[in-house]
Amino acid sequence: MTVESINIFGEPLQPCCFEPITGAYRDGYCNTGVEDFGDHVICARLTAEFLEFSAQLGNDLITPRPEFGFPGLKPGDHWCLCAQRWQEAFEAGVAPPVYLQGTHKRVLDIVARETLEQHALDLD
Repeated sequence: MTVESINIFGEPLQPCCFEPITGAYRDGYCNTGVEDFGDHVICARLTAEFLEFSAQLGNDLITPRPEFGFPGLKPGDHWCLCAQRWQEAFEAGVAPPVYLQGTHKRVLDIVARETLEQHALDLD
């Protein structure tokens, strides 16, 4: 069961990425719901620094895992990130930039809107 698909602006959630397919529900959107234990709600453009940081904390997003249909990620890929991990990366100075139109409103329970806006790729 998903939570209403609304971004941080109160508008319909925009897609994050279909290649590779992302999202807790592998629907291309940073949707969330009761099954999403990690709150994968931030649509980010990955950087090498973030990928290395995540791997050091035990979440290797680089290595392909074909048994799970996971292609492995590289810098420049878009991916729905766990809000808590993004916040940790922010505190460590390695948070990747984000697409706010594709970031679910639930993130605001964990990350301050102003912090997200400082890392936004889609603000005028």
